Amino acid sequence: MTAPEVVDCRGQRCPLPVIAVARRLPELPVGTLVRVLADDPAAAVDLPAWCRLRGQEFVGRVDGPDGPGFDVRRRR
Repeated sequence: MTAPEVVDCRGQRCPLPVIAVARRLPELPVGTLVRVLADDPAAAVDLPAWCRLRGQEFVGRVDGPDGPGFDVRRRR
């Protein structure tokens, strides 16, 4: 299993984490897992909603040593 690509958005307010993942996904192959590090509480709502709207997979929230994160898998 490969490590996820990381997009560090800690300290940024929404919608910046959504914009960052939207810019990064097209650079990655389909199926890639991206971990968005985001400490803005709105990210917990905005990222899953963005995934639904854009046909991407919201895998879930991850609490790790780098802080709160959200895993997104590129589907198209």
